[in-house]
Amino acid sequence: MLIPFSMRNCFQLLCDCQVPAGGFKKIVKNGLILQSVSNDVYQNLAVEDWIHDHMNLEGKPILFFWRNSPSVVIGRHQNPWQECNLNLMREEGIKLARRRSGGGTVYHDMGNINLTFFTTKKKYDRMENLKLIVRALNAVQPQLDVQATKRFDLLLDGQFKISGTASKIGRTTAYHHCTLLCSTDGTFLSSLLKSPYQGIRSNATASIPSLVKNLLEKDPTLTCEVLMNAVATEYAAYHQIDNHIHLINPTDETLFPGINSKAKELQTWEWIYGKTPKFSINTSFHVLYEQSHLEIKVFIDIKNGRIEICNIEAPDHWLPLEIRDKLNSGLIGSKFCPTETTMLTNILLRTCPQDHKLHSKWNILCEKIKGIM
Repeated sequence: MLIPFSMRNCFQLLCDCQVPAGGFKKIVKNGLILQSVSNDVYQNLAVEDWIHDHMNLEGKPILFFWRNSPSVVIGRHQNPWQECNLNLMREEGIKLARRRSGGGTVYHDMGNINLTFFTTKKKYDRMENLKLIVRALNAVQPQLDVQATKRFDLLLDGQFKISGTASKIGRTTAYHHCTLLCSTDGTFLSSLLKSPYQGIRSNATASIPSLVKNLLEKDPTLTCEVLMNAVATEYAAYHQIDNHIHLINPTDETLFPGINSKAKELQTWEWIYGKTPKFSINTSFHVLYEQSHLEIKVFIDIKNGRIEICNIEAPDHWLPLEIRDKLNSGLIGSKFCPTETTMLTNILLRTCPQDHKLHSKWNILCEKIKGIM
């Protein structure tokens, strides 16, 4: 049962503020089941941050359902250039987000359900949460063969991954979130989560590729709505709370004071790209010159998302050394980002001699460099 959740006092109670006159006392006594009305990945991730930072979860666990419009979400310690096809994402308008939990990269769309289990640190138990989901799935379709693994994934028929796990453990509170593949666009998932970039050297956490399958492929009655209701029913029974899914608006500052600033931070370049662990790129590409192909070598060190060292090597007869040096030094300190690189190289080009062939080579080289960003 869905209930619009616009009563501020319910969250005040969970934050140990004034108890409301009535109505929600029973609901907040043992816990809550929430569902976001937003499909914005940054807003929904901000809800996780807000609950983790502000809620008193002692004896009051929370289950949060949320779905997003197409987006790719990387783990706290991951490298987006290593994990996904950023060029394709830009072309398709797919959002990139970095969450505050660890784990691997996932693709979200409206066919993927995200579930976040909030508890105190003492009550944190990922396997118990996954077993709860399995019970819920078997309640609606007893023939489903779904098992939780030691890596805290859920496998369908012993081989297809339908859920991956990540978590964040704070001083007193914790959350475990996982996905549940219902009707996700598998073609998009596989193409977006395949990095085309070569020569990356990084100590960032790497995702482990897996075979995946939608539950809807197994049984066409297993829609997102059916699955969420089934998990909510099992969760309510397990925690002995009312089986009501309360709808929340993640942008409502009366419910979540300060939440929009959290969402805004999650959208910044400094958070999404700047938090990438230090890495380097050592690669090469070829350019056509007088019916032959010349090799261009590129070595770049990136720290906090910015170019720390840049060494682009090209034959002197194709591009003079002083021009290459101008590019190498000009890129140092800049964001490892095609937009900023375009702006910088256009400015640098104005300082070069007015030579059509030289400008053409410069533009070819710059396009190649932007292609690895």
